[in-house]
Amino acid sequence: MTVLTETVLTGDCRDLMPARGPFDLILADPPYGDTSLAWDRRVADWITLARVALTPTGSLWVFGSLRHFMATADQFADAGLQIAQEIVWEKQNGSSFHADRFKRVHELAVQFYPAETAWRDIYNDVQTTPDATARTVRRKMRPPHTGHIDAGHYVSHDGGPRLMRSVIYLRNCHGRAIHPTEKPSALMEILIRTSCPEGGLVGDWFAGSGAAGEACRLTGRRYLGCEIRPDMAEKARARIASVLPFDGRAAP
Repeated sequence: MTVLTETVLTGDCRDLMPARGPFDLILADPPYGDTSLAWDRRVADWITLARVALTPTGSLWVFGSLRHFMATADQFADAGLQIAQEIVWEKQNGSSFHADRFKRVHELAVQFYPAETAWRDIYNDVQTTPDATARTVRRKMRPPHTGHIDAGHYVSHDGGPRLMRSVIYLRNCHGRAIHPTEKPSALMEILIRTSCPEGGLVGDWFAGSGAAGEACRLTGRRYLGCEIRPDMAEKARARIASVLPFDGRAAP
């Protein structure tokens, strides 16, 4: 059984987190800088510091809006990070009509990894879902523009595994959230299972509600978070402490 330790440090992640690595996975949900709210101000230099704190085979998942990533693209490149893939978190409700021409019901999570490491060497555990349905897809026998192509088909077993899709629908935490930008722990769990080996160390640089710490306890990963607000850090610690750690054994 892996002994797990969970801590949420109180203070600025740029001061406290780099020396606590190396991290097998870094999760970051920084302020996007998209609004006029006082707390929504982009944090300078954290990307470079996070890059240094990664293991050679580790990666960085960052939440943000498209506007946020376009504005900070040079910072990721200058830090020696390159993009691997992205997912879209779709939620049941989002911004009001006062904020956008469309009601925005999605957020992005983008994965980055060290530019000097080949993607094949980055830890990646492909996630699947057990919701496939039996189906057969056939192509035309003789497409006129390509000549003769034999009939092709694909069959999946009823209820069998299917590669997880890049658009993930999960209800947001409105009504029960302890942080204004809280992400569902189930969403954090998907990223953690994908990009951190069991027993590995996850660094949560903008811990907020501690949702990632809860997900780490449930998946057998070690966790270290950092939250600049003392009151929120205390709530995150209490949340994580209330979750029984997963020890890898089946229930009796």
